[in-house]
Amino acid sequence: MTKTLLAVLAHPDDESFGLGGTLALYASKGYDVYYVCATRGEAGTVDEIHLNGFKDTAEMRTAELMNAAKELGLKDVFFLGYRDSGMPGMEANQHPDAQINAPIEEVAGRVVKYIRELKPAVVLTFDPIGGYKHPDHIHIHKATVLAFANADDESFHPQAGSPFKPQALYFQVFPRGFLKVATRLMPLFGKDPAKFGRNGDINLKELADVDFPVHVRLNVQSVAEAKSRASAAHASQGGMQMRRGLMGFVTRLFGEREDYMRAHPPVSETFRRRSDLFDI
Repeated sequence: MTKTLLAVLAHPDDESFGLGGTLALYASKGYDVYYVCATRGEAGTVDEIHLNGFKDTAEMRTAELMNAAKELGLKDVFFLGYRDSGMPGMEANQHPDAQINAPIEEVAGRVVKYIRELKPAVVLTFDPIGGYKHPDHIHIHKATVLAFANADDESFHPQAGSPFKPQALYFQVFPRGFLKVATRLMPLFGKDPAKFGRNGDINLKELADVDFPVHVRLNVQSVAEAKSRASAAHASQGGMQMRRGLMGFVTRLFGEREDYMRAHPPVSETFRRRSDLFDI
């Protein structure tokens, strides 16, 4: 039986910049790898040049995602139908269709539909702070946790399909050591770690103080080129710049790896770090 992996994230580019190596790695091994994306990235900052030939940002970023999906080897991509909420304080927060304005239970109902339909052994999503505290990331994390916990409960959104229980749920995490090194190196590159990202709205210093355990560490060196090509497909969001400069240097320093905290099944005190998400 073909093993199936499902990533549930928030925006086009989350599948490439964050855990692209993981998705490409398992796809290269012949696993069925799927991506459920909550929004189409409507609130993303985009230079006009990237909109040529597209009616709006959503259509353009969807096209970028589909190109990235091919590079990663994804079997399919699905959308939950919400709108990008943007970072805190943005006008996009107030849009009635913004993801963060939808009840968690409603979003979980849409997520559980895909869990029951695709029957993944492993489900991936963001950590509890959404990686860098993006509201949509935190929101989809909560919805995915709820969907996973109730996927085998026939009374939970019964219209979303027959009960099914995946074997494991993981949160992608960034080790504190990685972020601490990044915050120390950034000033040497003329960058302020408190104002990271395209819009300077990510505080790496603050994130470096939040630590999650690493239960699985994947070596994704073998698919580094695929991840780079997928990242490049998201040109409107920085593309290959996300793999160069400071972050590229830190990646080379630590190696091509992606880390995960196992949320389910719970780990024991004697648990030893593993190198395969399917080693449950």
